[in-house]
Amino acid sequence: MDKHYLTPLFQPDTIAVFAGKSDEPETQTPQARGLLGALRAQRFKGTLVFLDIHTTGTLADLAQTRADLAIIALPPLEAIAALEVAGRIKCRAALVIGSGTPALEAAEMHRVARRHGMHLLGPNSLGLQRTRCLLNASVAGPLAAPGPLALVSQSGALTASILDWATENAVGFSTVVSLGPNTSVDIAQVLDFLASDAQTHSIVVYLEGISSARRFMSALRAAANAKPVIVLKAGRKPAGNLAAQTHSGAIVGADDVFDAALRRAGAVRVRSFVELFSASKCLASRYRPVGKRLAIVTNGGGPGVLAADWANEIQLELGKLSPETAHALKPQLPPLASLSDLIDLSEEANAEHYRAAIDAAGHEKTVDGILVVHSPKAGIDPTAVAQAMAELKKRLGKPLLCCWMGSASVAAAREVLANAAIPSFRTPEAAVGAFGNIASFYQNQQLLQQTPPPLSALAKPDIEGARLLIENVLTERRKVLTEMESKALLSAFHIPVTQTILARSANEAMMIATQLGYPVALKIDSPDISHKSDVNGVALNVMNAVGVRDIYNTMIQAVAKVQPGARINGVTIQKMARNKRGRELNVGLVTDDPFGPVIAFGAGGTMIELINDRAMELPPLNQFLARRLIDRSRVAETLGEWRGASAVDMDALEHVLLRVSEMVCELPQLREMDINPIIVDESGAVAVDARIVIDSAPATARNYAHLAILPYPARYEQIWPLRGGGEYTIRPIHPDDAQMLQDLVQNLSPESRYFRFVSSLKELPASMLSRLTLIDYDREMALVAIHRSRQTDAEGETVETERVVGVSRYITNPDKSSCEFSLVVADDFNGKGLGSRLMLSIMEEARDKGLAEIEGLVLANNPGMLKLMKGLGFTVKTFPEDADFKLVTHSL
Repeated sequence: MDKHYLTPLFQPDTIAVFAGKSDEPETQTPQARGLLGALRAQRFKGTLVFLDIHTTGTLADLAQTRADLAIIALPPLEAIAALEVAGRIKCRAALVIGSGTPALEAAEMHRVARRHGMHLLGPNSLGLQRTRCLLNASVAGPLAAPGPLALVSQSGALTASILDWATENAVGFSTVVSLGPNTSVDIAQVLDFLASDAQTHSIVVYLEGISSARRFMSALRAAANAKPVIVLKAGRKPAGNLAAQTHSGAIVGADDVFDAALRRAGAVRVRSFVELFSASKCLASRYRPVGKRLAIVTNGGGPGVLAADWANEIQLELGKLSPETAHALKPQLPPLASLSDLIDLSEEANAEHYRAAIDAAGHEKTVDGILVVHSPKAGIDPTAVAQAMAELKKRLGKPLLCCWMGSASVAAAREVLANAAIPSFRTPEAAVGAFGNIASFYQNQQLLQQTPPPLSALAKPDIEGARLLIENVLTERRKVLTEMESKALLSAFHIPVTQTILARSANEAMMIATQLGYPVALKIDSPDISHKSDVNGVALNVMNAVGVRDIYNTMIQAVAKVQPGARINGVTIQKMARNKRGRELNVGLVTDDPFGPVIAFGAGGTMIELINDRAMELPPLNQFLARRLIDRSRVAETLGEWRGASAVDMDALEHVLLRVSEMVCELPQLREMDINPIIVDESGAVAVDARIVIDSAPATARNYAHLAILPYPARYEQIWPLRGGGEYTIRPIHPDDAQMLQDLVQNLSPESRYFRFVSSLKELPASMLSRLTLIDYDREMALVAIHRSRQTDAEGETVETERVVGVSRYITNPDKSSCEFSLVVADDFNGKGLGSRLMLSIMEEARDKGLAEIEGLVLANNPGMLKLMKGLGFTVKTFPEDADFKLVTHSL
């Protein structure tokens, strides 16, 4: 149970190959001939068994054959028959290679695979490669060189192209996977495997579309939490989106929403094939997340300035030497060297000068990475400079990138850099862009670490009142809320709105306007009119009662004429907002297919379509995410002191975004929302107008299923009494618990650690610790028991400390109906009822998710755990695959 469920596909011991009659090549398909050639080009470390569906023999003969993986390269109908045979010989996975398989035959293949419990990659796939075990089960080209990269591609043509490029650029792969449009094993499942694959240190993805946003985000977040993930997504524009959807057969959403999703998942998106190669070079060098301060070391001012310009263009910062470091370095450099912004060593710089400058920058705290730009100079050996870089890389500890400009004269130097696994580029812009990808990964990892709850810490909203309002509108078979209803919904979540009163006659309108005070705004109120200005249903800055009367009558008549069937409730009156120095902003909601609700922010007012300022973020939000969303908008530059106006109240603006996030989480009926404009100044924020569109929520909306990222499940927090006195809190784990979890493991007895991890480890590796604390609450859960105590610190003051004293956890199995659990309790808290309560709580949460069974492996020599399991009603059996373990199961 410790092996990943896709291990038979990616790490098989025995493979059954179905590719036609091996002694009659003329009867084989081109894919079969290509596959057989690829398999035989190197000796697979496992066992290959070649079978022919026409001469496989009797069932008795088949009973003697066993295989982990079936590889099939046959015409569709014969491939279906081969899948049946693969099922009989107990294959756990199957790969169908080929192209052009019709949808009906593909669906039949899926049914056969499901019936036999096989994971199916294909049909219409070019196959896969696993370089360490010398397996080339593909028709994508020769086996790639071994390396730390994994490539997952939804395009066979691009798979072959990338492999060809990698051969020329000394880039190696651990895994190569070509996903066709009809595959059963999808990109989410492959990412899930690669996240825990020890052979893979970084992942490169070519993506056209996805089938399930929740599964994709879950797998991508898990993978990006464990290792860098670079994504090239096709279909950035509508025409490309349509082409990608036609090609991949998957759902392709709005490009800016996809961008927000990848960013929130902690992955890095590149925009071109060239950028993908550049990023691959950096990942192959195993560079890890860093900040965005890049020091540029050059022997020519022009190339250095080009690099600096592009760094500014993509919002990087120049890493500069401190005055002290520059003063110490200056005597070691040529007389004309300059150390102001760029580290310009001048044209006289040789290998020793480069060595001194890079060594100094490497020790500078204000430098996160170093780019060396070298131009050919008479009398300077570029190969010697490259050799100095190769020697420095071993002890540098920071990303080192190189740009050796020129061609023939620097070819040998580039080879030196390639052998040292130093990313080398031909232009300064490409090198800077590659470092920008590393920096983006660092920034997106900060977004990945955010796990907000559905409700913020602000005053609790009137959720039931809001739901009742929506139900009433839907009962009337309407989907567009009136302005009055929209503002009422905003008010239920404590978003400030301008006072708005409905007038049903001209006289009533005059009285209301006089009470509110002039100037006022008049707007038609109709459940059938979505955009009021399109039917002349808006009048602003009305200054007196006569104007109100005349405009009321004119507006009613004009709207009735333009849209005669519309129901008109009257005209709303509101006082004009007098925030002369306020900024008009827009906060909204769009619903994307496949990612669901997405929060939008940008410039507002009447110019919104022209300005097209829209930053996007997936809910739920917290204050950190809200501030990042604001910062990504173009209008953010106007929110500080600007043209004589005071800075706006950023807390008030962030609160509005947090409130909108609450609305999105708690009201799955929301489809569209535009709060435009919302006026923000130094004294606060107020919503002037709002338009909200709703629809019935699907049955799957229970427990926030309408969101692509599940919120932190705060509802599972409970306080329980501790046997012997005191109390403890059980709550879902979150990333901030990492150090407390490490402390728990370090303080366990060797026996307790072995019982939990079946290992003698004394502490959790950083990657494992990260994986155990940043979890996807959709497919797994970990509950921690927190005990608080008072202690005296070094100054003699009493402080309250928190400690994790127990953890229960489950991970959903591939069948989506059962889960596997684990449990650990601190040694000094054994016998206090903690283990039972943690197990009952995790079982209750699994039951709430709709799971039917919970299971786990317990060492046969762990009597305490076995006694606990029996006491909780678990069935205990010998684990058939290993007699050292007991399999314990319980129906939920």
